[in-house]
Amino acid sequence: MNLMEYKAKEMFREFGIPTPEGYVVDAPDTIAKVDRPVVIKAQVLTGGRGKAGGIQFASDTKEAKAKAKQVLGMDIRGHIVHHVLVEPKLDIGQELYLGFVIDRSVRAVRVLASARGGMDIESVPKSELFSEPVDVEKGLTEEQTARMAKALRLDARLAPTFRDVAARLWKLFTTKDATLVEINPLVVTKQGALVAADAKLTIDNDALYRHPEVGKPEDEYTPLEQKAKDQGIAFVQLEGNIGVIANGAGLTMATLDAIRAAGGAGGVFLDLGGTDDPEKVKVAVRLMKEAGPKVVLINIFGGITKCDTVAKGLQEVASQEGMGVPVVARIKGRNEELARGILKDAGLIAATSLQEAATKAVELSRGGA
Repeated sequence: MNLMEYKAKEMFREFGIPTPEGYVVDAPDTIAKVDRPVVIKAQVLTGGRGKAGGIQFASDTKEAKAKAKQVLGMDIRGHIVHHVLVEPKLDIGQELYLGFVIDRSVRAVRVLASARGGMDIESVPKSELFSEPVDVEKGLTEEQTARMAKALRLDARLAPTFRDVAARLWKLFTTKDATLVEINPLVVTKQGALVAADAKLTIDNDALYRHPEVGKPEDEYTPLEQKAKDQGIAFVQLEGNIGVIANGAGLTMATLDAIRAAGGAGGVFLDLGGTDDPEKVKVAVRLMKEAGPKVVLINIFGGITKCDTVAKGLQEVASQEGMGVPVVARIKGRNEELARGILKDAGLIAATSLQEAATKAVELSRGGA
């Protein structure tokens, strides 16, 4: 379960990790008198708030209320902002990154740190990223935190504080049964203090019974994701403009990879699972249309699912309602030849391979004929 920033920061403070003293509001008029510059931060469970305008700064009470009104109700990647966090604006000297994540490739927890924290941490080259597995029996050692401080080229006066924050973050990670915790940015103020300006914390769902203090999930799904979930359909909204309908999590992931390899980006993916019901296919397509991609790529492997069943569902939607956008379909397996004929009659673009389908979808997403 992902936690909102304000909730994660509450837990940070519980473990002695310094954070700005902020408060959460759901209406502009409830903002307290501002006697110093503040930051207004949208509370949503998605990244990219800053680039979307979900983080604003204000220097007085009137401006703070206006900025809060601007942010509240925003749609950030399908998530509606219902609350904002109001905090003192930090006097930033440097932005670091520090985090722990479960790395299944080495069956261990991995600690990550960088002297280049901030919005574009994903683009930091490996040469500037400290990365080591942590022995869960030994825990995070003093030697590791010392190597981190050295790798980040921290001032000698700041290194002990950084090592202390890393140790406290490790304790939080293990105590709360987290799968990911990160501070980005971990700010070095111009006054020489270390402060967690942001906080991200994910708790293992299977351990939630041990942590009643975590409470219920907030904003875990976008409204459209929740609508799909209520109908038993796995549906996730992403940033790209190509919608994906596939059957099975592995095939869905492979389809997204193929789109990326062809130079495109998946915008919504929908997993049909092993459905053999044309009505469920129609519901899935309607959800996809509601998401509004520029093109839809359908990739179905007919094992348990019959290809012609899926094709009939698509044909009915196309003939009764129209698809609204170009649809590229690659269907393989049981009754595929029959399915391909149905798709062709419905005006859909049939592809014989995943690579062909992905290339065509990317071309169409860019306005190709």
